[in-house]
Amino acid sequence: MLATARSVALIGVNAVPVEVEVDVSPGLPAFTIVGLPDQAVSEARERVRAAIRNSGLAFPAARITVNLAPADLRKEGPIYDLPIALGLLAAQELLPAAALRHLIAAGELALEGSLRPIQGAVNLALLAAQTGEAVMVPEASAPEAALIEGVTVLGAATLRAAVQHLTGQTPITPAHAPPPTPDPEALLDLLDIKGQSQAKRALEVALAGGHNLLMVGSPGSGKTMLARRAPSLLPRLTREEALEVTRIHSAAGMLGSSRGLIETPPYRSPHSTVSDAGLIGGGSIPRPGEVSLAHKGVLFLDEFPEFSRRALETLRQPLEDGQVVISRARASVMYPAQFQLVAAMNPCPCGYLGDPERPCVCKPSERTRYAARISGPLLDRIDIIVRVPRLTVDELSRATPGEGSAVVRSRLERARTAMLARQNERNGLLFGQKLREHTHLAPGPDSFIRAAARQLGLTGRGFDRVLRVARTVADLGGSTDILEAHLAEAVTYRPKTLV
Repeated sequence: MLATARSVALIGVNAVPVEVEVDVSPGLPAFTIVGLPDQAVSEARERVRAAIRNSGLAFPAARITVNLAPADLRKEGPIYDLPIALGLLAAQELLPAAALRHLIAAGELALEGSLRPIQGAVNLALLAAQTGEAVMVPEASAPEAALIEGVTVLGAATLRAAVQHLTGQTPITPAHAPPPTPDPEALLDLLDIKGQSQAKRALEVALAGGHNLLMVGSPGSGKTMLARRAPSLLPRLTREEALEVTRIHSAAGMLGSSRGLIETPPYRSPHSTVSDAGLIGGGSIPRPGEVSLAHKGVLFLDEFPEFSRRALETLRQPLEDGQVVISRARASVMYPAQFQLVAAMNPCPCGYLGDPERPCVCKPSERTRYAARISGPLLDRIDIIVRVPRLTVDELSRATPGEGSAVVRSRLERARTAMLARQNERNGLLFGQKLREHTHLAPGPDSFIRAAARQLGLTGRGFDRVLRVARTVADLGGSTDILEAHLAEAVTYRPKTLV
């Protein structure tokens, strides 16, 4: 007998349909899986055999052949356990084959027959929404899949429960999505930071236009505090953006059953010891890296020069293209990576160059080598560089409270609305002809920026970045034209040297 079940393969963040064909024929007992399975898929033979028997169901003493089609697509992971088991039972006529026709199944089987959670449940449900099919996944992954509206999601705790539903004995109640979970970082307020008005302004400009930001200051100056309050200043994600972010986290197995749709911009802060694959993505089985997990949000790199040179250089492509392409022998995987980089560093190895209370003990050559850890091409992709001085106790006590996150966020949202109405994207993403079209300068501002470019020795890319930042400053001020004052502020964010 032959039976067919439906499942998926994850290619990046996209789910691709996979047909699980199960044939049970007379002959010496054997269990063969073909169709480019990896080791985890091949080992499904033992898990399926034990799970069926321990669920009180019949396992045939016959020749079993499982084909995962298309045969030229690599199949990875244990998600095929459930469709293989259901197809095998349907081939024995222990459940109706028609029940599997409009059902996408995925799940890992334990030896006693229970189902363990899987990665990519949201991506699976997105495919089901396109094809109009129902979804059967482990009970722990059902709330995650139910985040996609219009899809019937069946959460089975065990293989036996799945069979009882398909045979009509004990129907499974469709799962419901959990409510959105607020990000703890989004609850922090800019009011917590005293002083640092210039750094706060730089952060506002950077977040408004989607510009990359580098903060340079001594330990204790407040760089990390500023970065952690970035999510509280960003507008909530649209429904489309929230789905895009959620599917990336689902593919990485980081969503969980209790977390709802990610509606606040993500905030990622990897340690400086992160590997290249951890930062960009990759591995023998490609997974999203930190840059993709920060998609539509903020990637904060503290102690910027302490990251490996190779890891930092890999940031150059996603900073320009907004995506990461991981190439392997059999296929290339693309992950979205439209993140906003916020980085922080000390001014020198000891950290106290220019500090009002502690002298710097570094030699000039040490300072130069420290700053040189960040290459010129990478530095050229950072729009805003701002110094964050450490305030003394007296300065902190005299500092007046600044604006709260809600006030800044409302101003930022107005600026973004103006950007989207004018060019349908943030200023930080303007390039080429579109940049020239939306940053046209009058004779006075044009002469000013050209003189500043010569004095600062700006490259062509650096000149464009000053224009983009000036356009954002003008939008924050509600101005349709870029004035000299806007250009002057943008130029202050392009210092000649880091130290």
